[in-house]
Amino acid sequence: MANNNMRILSSYIHSLSQTPHRLRKRMLATWTPDQELNQVRLRSGSDMKRKLNWYDLVALGVGGMLGVGVFVTTGSVALHHSGPSVFISYIIAGISALLSSLCYTEFSVQVPVAGGAFSYLRLTFGEFVGYFAGANILMEYVLSNAAVARNFTEYLSYAFGKNDPNVWRLQVHRLPKDYNELDFPAVAIILLLTLCLCHSTKESSILNFIMTIFHVIFFGFIVIAGFCNGSAKNLVSPKGLAPFGVRGVLDGAAIVYFSYIGYDSASTMAEEIKNPSRSLPIGIIGSVLITTVLYCLMALSLCVMLPYNHISEKATFSRAFLNIGWKWASNLVGAGASLGIIASLLVAMLGQARYLCVLGRARLVPLWLAKVHPSTGTPLNATLFLGLCTASIALFTELNIIVQMVSLGTLLVFYLVANALLYRRYVITTHNSPFPTLFFLFLLSATSLGFSISWKLKQQWWVLSLFVIFIITITAFFQYTVLPLPQPDWSVPFMPWPASISIFLNIFLMATLNLLSFQRFAIWSCLITIFYVLYGVHSTYQAEEIDMGVNEFNSTTPNLQAKVEMQVL
Repeated sequence: MANNNMRILSSYIHSLSQTPHRLRKRMLATWTPDQELNQVRLRSGSDMKRKLNWYDLVALGVGGMLGVGVFVTTGSVALHHSGPSVFISYIIAGISALLSSLCYTEFSVQVPVAGGAFSYLRLTFGEFVGYFAGANILMEYVLSNAAVARNFTEYLSYAFGKNDPNVWRLQVHRLPKDYNELDFPAVAIILLLTLCLCHSTKESSILNFIMTIFHVIFFGFIVIAGFCNGSAKNLVSPKGLAPFGVRGVLDGAAIVYFSYIGYDSASTMAEEIKNPSRSLPIGIIGSVLITTVLYCLMALSLCVMLPYNHISEKATFSRAFLNIGWKWASNLVGAGASLGIIASLLVAMLGQARYLCVLGRARLVPLWLAKVHPSTGTPLNATLFLGLCTASIALFTELNIIVQMVSLGTLLVFYLVANALLYRRYVITTHNSPFPTLFFLFLLSATSLGFSISWKLKQQWWVLSLFVIFIITITAFFQYTVLPLPQPDWSVPFMPWPASISIFLNIFLMATLNLLSFQRFAIWSCLITIFYVLYGVHSTYQAEEIDMGVNEFNSTTPNLQAKVEMQVL
């Protein structure tokens, strides 16, 4: 046993000594769509079962987003950032999410695998960029699911008439502030959903479909009740529609972007969808449009009900009805919001397991996380592992600690996907020289960053206008000088404008977030980079060398067999 451990340690030390060579070999290594769809997917053993239709995907997208945004971020953003104009923040974030969803949709139609942004970026920019995006998406899922689960506990207390968001939490005074309220109901709901997702994707989808229909009806009740019992005066009282100014509205848009993470879950279901080229565009784009409309109506009804400075940060809608004297409605909203949060958690946890499964297929994390159960057709190990991680974080951590960091990571990944789509459309599929496209992407990102910094520093309007004019000019010049080929399947129309605007909005919204979120994100980025250098690059290097050897052997076997047969004859 001791000799075996020494051999393993010696082998690992030897691998570390080869790190520079392996980094050069693997960091920019890309796969073709055919390899991603066939060779890499085989590493999971069994295939995921194609049981979902377009309406399942719409329900998954809507269900994954609805319970997150309105119930989790609306109160805080209205109170501290946007005021009554919080619905405008949702519109801006929705436009950015829609443009990003268009980029996701083209990729998902052409490469219908479960890897989402990880697979798209690995195909385009290489292994490390794909891994970096995949690790960030996983971080966002786990942290946001933990935060949403704690919000479930707050609304559930109102459903039972307790009217205290912390009534079912256990306070431990020896722990640091914001980590000292243990939330066992949040842990319980995460573990129950984990077991449900281990059983079957289709049954989970049916459960989500039923809950989403109920959830939309429930939203309708809140919107109608809010408008009927509110007053338009609350939209301009006490300090106008935008008491914190235009900057407050845009700061709020960056935070409520947290609410749109769910549509990414829909793209991770690509391996389990019938007729992906038709179902994916309807499912992804349709769910974003429906959700944006509902978000705006819900935020508007809240601000009609109450002046923005009377809105509560916790259990926002339940306390709003309590403030206008509708105690029964407060209890009903608590129950409905709790159910909506369950639907959102179900979809998000469905997506996060598939991301980890595909990272396992690529050998960037241990291969056992990629295994698909032969009878259920679900990534069982990844689902259980992430369920336990999410439950552990939900036990301790408050929402306000992580919400901006989650938004930052999401915006960065969507920014990378928009860049990848432009590069793929104008370079990879057309075999054009990469320099013009890369130069355009550099200029676009640099100018967008310059605009964002100028906005942050409160520069004059003419300075901002110069940046906007330059962005429009370089995009138009690129459009008429670098021509793409027609795409065989569904593709984003009016390119390169949608992807270019998405790049600009993602950079701008990232720049509005606070410095602490960037510091936390920098620490996380260092940790995942260290993991890649110490584990991921060596695992993938060894796996690809073995695969290449096996493929070469298999390709020579028929020739050898033919020679033997000729000799026998």
